[in-house]
Amino acid sequence: MTRLRLVSALLSTLLALGATPALAEVRLPGFFGDHMVLQQQMPLPVWGWADPGQQVTVTLGEAAATAKADDKGNWKVELPAMEAGGGPMKLTVAAGERKLTLSDILLGEVWLCSGQSNMEWVVRSSKNAAAEIAAANYPEIRQIKFSHQTSAAPQDDVKGTWTICSPETAGNFTACGYFMGRKLYQELNVPIGLINSSWGGTRIEPWTPPVGFAKVAELKDLSQRVQRRTPGTPQNRALAKGHMAATEKWLAEAKAKDAAGEAIPPSPAVPGDLQPHVSATDPTAIYNSMIHPLIGLPFRGAIWYQGESNHGEGMLYKYKMEALIGGWRKLWNMGDFSFFYVQIAPYQYGDEKPEVLPVFWEAQAAALDIPKTGMVVINDVATLNDIHPPMKQEVGLRLANLALRDVYGQKDVIADGPTFKELKEEKGALRVVFDNVAAGLKSSDDQPLTHFEVIGVDTGWMKADAKIDGDSVILTSSEVNQPVAMRFAWHKLAEPNLVNSAGLPTSAFRAGEVPKPDALPKVGAAKGYKLIYDLDLATLPRGVKYDVDNSQQKLAFDRIGYLLELQTSGGERKAAFVSMDAFTDDLSKIGVPTFTSGAVFQQPVKSLTVWASGADLKTGVNLDGGNIEFWPHNYGTPNAAKVPGASDQVYDFGDVKAEPVNGYGSMQVHNGAAKQTVFALNHWGAGANADIGIGNSSGETRDWTFNGNASNYIHKRLRVLVRPAQ
Repeated sequence: MTRLRLVSALLSTLLALGATPALAEVRLPGFFGDHMVLQQQMPLPVWGWADPGQQVTVTLGEAAATAKADDKGNWKVELPAMEAGGGPMKLTVAAGERKLTLSDILLGEVWLCSGQSNMEWVVRSSKNAAAEIAAANYPEIRQIKFSHQTSAAPQDDVKGTWTICSPETAGNFTACGYFMGRKLYQELNVPIGLINSSWGGTRIEPWTPPVGFAKVAELKDLSQRVQRRTPGTPQNRALAKGHMAATEKWLAEAKAKDAAGEAIPPSPAVPGDLQPHVSATDPTAIYNSMIHPLIGLPFRGAIWYQGESNHGEGMLYKYKMEALIGGWRKLWNMGDFSFFYVQIAPYQYGDEKPEVLPVFWEAQAAALDIPKTGMVVINDVATLNDIHPPMKQEVGLRLANLALRDVYGQKDVIADGPTFKELKEEKGALRVVFDNVAAGLKSSDDQPLTHFEVIGVDTGWMKADAKIDGDSVILTSSEVNQPVAMRFAWHKLAEPNLVNSAGLPTSAFRAGEVPKPDALPKVGAAKGYKLIYDLDLATLPRGVKYDVDNSQQKLAFDRIGYLLELQTSGGERKAAFVSMDAFTDDLSKIGVPTFTSGAVFQQPVKSLTVWASGADLKTGVNLDGGNIEFWPHNYGTPNAAKVPGASDQVYDFGDVKAEPVNGYGSMQVHNGAAKQTVFALNHWGAGANADIGIGNSSGETRDWTFNGNASNYIHKRLRVLVRPAQ
């Protein structure tokens, strides 16, 4: 009580003396600060927070604007566009008796720098770092760097400190951003601001806003998942209400059970989609915390160096680039601001197939279809054993040249290497015509051109002799009489030497139509057979829809044959033909054993004939030990059918059906005597992730179960044939 009386007395004394009340709050976002660079030639919004209803006045140089804080304390003003120059200025924000002052504010060119570790990579870790840092006396180049953070919902603030470039600080600048900014500063003679919002090891999805995913039809499933997991969306609220209703029902039942002395049932599980996206791998989670707070802050354009963490997903990345760029542009509402990005470098990537990375490069190049984008190719400055090429000077210079040409109007700047224009077929050769040759094509090391390959109708991919002819390269091969398609730099370790007169390199690409495999004319064992089904397995994402279906005809037959042909993008071809005495007289049941077809067969088959090309299979005629496993069911490893030699622990030629009937699905022909799967087509409902194989698979299965490898093949074709009865 004594303490309370003392506090009361002090308050009374202060009031009696007319003590000044607490000053009104006024606050700016954390990225407004001393040494900031603001974008010239664009209206300049400034916003923040104050007491509700408070009048706020913002002054920059001779410009001023006033706004009133709303009932939540939010305020925003817009200052007129200004030109760079005139020296450092002060930015003041006044609200009542409270006043904030930011010093050393410059107007110039501002660029947003984002991506994963190669964008976050700093000057001190780059090539010739000591010399670069010692020479980094550029006080009008400034950077702000944000710490790593995520959020399930969009945030309105992110904090950082603007740093003046000097030999003491430059080592911590984003290397790509600094070397780009240095070139721009030297050419434009205006201050350069670098907003460094980057995070090593991150994928593209966490940087993308929900509106970006929603704009791209190919990302519909991902967009819907984002909506379900984002707190406050109609989809999320509906899920939450459903869970609350189920929980309330359970609670009432649980209380009744408890009162009756009965066992209480478990509570309903929280739906997985009510778990918000909060980790650095989750879609939107980094955008919410490291990009969204910046929306409204004007800048000239963005640079992006990311893809290593997405490099295995091929053309899907193009659609994710559309979502990222389109989402940012829509939210900033500055029109199609320039977006320049770096194509990732050749790198070993473990034991991945060599063509995985070229397909990704192709997707990155395809993103150039997005308006006002540009791509830097760096296959000439790679380090094959280091995912972080240290020659960031060249990366930054090439980004700067894109900006100088496409943003700042220096049309004489050469910013692109040779790009594919046209493929012409000539006698015994292919002519590849290029754009962006500048003063001509050349070899960067004065050696013969490398990494060109051609393919013919009856050959795989062969190394090509490549000779420059004006704006073209002529391709020939002594092993290909008439090439019909070509590819360039189609290997994850490719460091090709084709450049233009400016020394800029050429990205991986391919052109022409790769011949589809057709082994049937070579299979003597199929002579006299009639085609019943022809299925392009590339169409599986749309279901099992035969290109040819002759199953409605009335035909007596005594043998059934299957021809599976596979070809990878690397040109590797495999084919297997297997035939056997007819195990059914119903043509509708010899194709893929879908649930609709009603085909279920697990049985020995007689008189197996096996022919193979490019595959390690035991071949021959009238072989014993054949068996088939055709069903739409799930299945397990126990050898319930007691197939001789089959395992109870491994998926092989002796498995057991399981529920549900309309499940995973197995279409497998085996040579049990040789302990081989001749061919397998499983999980066809998974489309591009179906299991397809010839011969035994390696690893934990022998019959390709769980391989999910269908996307490895650019051509995949299954034909089902029968031999008419005599």
